[in-house]
Amino acid sequence: MTTHTARSSLRRLLGAAMLSVAAAPAALAANPMLEEYPTSEVNTTGLMVTDDTVTVGQLHSVTGTMAISETGSVEAERLAIEQINAQGGVLGRQIEIIQEDGASDWPTFAEKAKKLLISDKVGTVFGCWTSASRKAVLPIFEKENGMLYYPTFYEGLEASKNVIYTGQEATQQIIWGLDWAHTEKGAKTFFLIGSDYIWPRTSNKIARFHIERYLKGCKVVGEEYYPLGHTNFGSLINKVKLKKPDCIYSIVVGGSNVSWYKQLNAAGITGDSLAKRGQILLTISTTEDEILGIGGENVAGFYACMKYFQSLDNPANKAFVAAFKERWGDDSVIGDVTQAAYLGPWLWKKTVEKAGSFDIDKIAAASPGIEMDNAPEGYVRIHENHHLWSKARIGEMMPDGQFKVLAESDELIEPNPFPEGYQ
Repeated sequence: MTTHTARSSLRRLLGAAMLSVAAAPAALAANPMLEEYPTSEVNTTGLMVTDDTVTVGQLHSVTGTMAISETGSVEAERLAIEQINAQGGVLGRQIEIIQEDGASDWPTFAEKAKKLLISDKVGTVFGCWTSASRKAVLPIFEKENGMLYYPTFYEGLEASKNVIYTGQEATQQIIWGLDWAHTEKGAKTFFLIGSDYIWPRTSNKIARFHIERYLKGCKVVGEEYYPLGHTNFGSLINKVKLKKPDCIYSIVVGGSNVSWYKQLNAAGITGDSLAKRGQILLTISTTEDEILGIGGENVAGFYACMKYFQSLDNPANKAFVAAFKERWGDDSVIGDVTQAAYLGPWLWKKTVEKAGSFDIDKIAAASPGIEMDNAPEGYVRIHENHHLWSKARIGEMMPDGQFKVLAESDELIEPNPFPEGYQ
């Protein structure tokens, strides 16, 4: 697995516990909004908020098997916070960051969440990637009344006052993608594959139900799971060859993606070879971030269902991509979760300003209806269930590691984390 210089440098930078994001020169003056928003009124619960600064937490894996997926989220959140600070901050206060490394280990995520909320008293946390890490920290956020901005597409079946879900839930990604595979590619048999933890297992449970209940004449012909970090997929590839599914449905996560796709390629299972046999590979877990380590030549011709691809052709996305590359290097790439992570600080800023307060209860109450007209993915809005209205899109992987966007939903898809019959 290879990573570019900018991300290696970032990991060294994140060795420090406290990261103070550089403030714009104008911010060095006294807070011009202090009279309107005195600290005693905007911070009534003892958070780390002063007359001049507000401290937030970042909690992602920058080491271990999930670093390939999560480092982009760290970079995107840092970029957003730097941009917000350059525009004057939040309620006139510059944002400072305390960075913690979840180290691809769920108990470590829980330990670091306690530190951020109890010891550091941060105003909010931008963090997690896997559902396992989110589930590990959720009871802590609910007990300590913290707020988590969670950027990853996930299985749904959850809604919390203490979480804003900036990625997609199952009905916005899984169901729409399966319908596309069936109607546009004629898929009738599906082989479900995933890493062995809650998100892939629950997602495939939803996928199986949808395939068998709602896709006429369709069936699941195989279902296999492998531990995070698994690197030997030979037996799985043999099973796939034996079953000859119309659709290989992949939810392999993290560093395992590198071995999975390289071994598929070595076994002659490529986008071209599948197309000749009327088959496809559709993933909901492999983004530009993972392809950077896999190599575009190993995934060309496969498909993904996401809400965002770096290649989206709109002015807001072009500006975002340019700013990201300027900050983190020309060879940087931006995947679905990275973009969703970028939304977190901006949505938090808008919500704090609507509430006129950093207090968590006021932020939670003010969140529904918060919108972004200029998000890189397009217009988004927070639903009453704390998920985002968003579109779904199908992209074909290209040899250069980017996606060619083939289809998108006509309208924003309403988030429905508890779909009837799928639990």
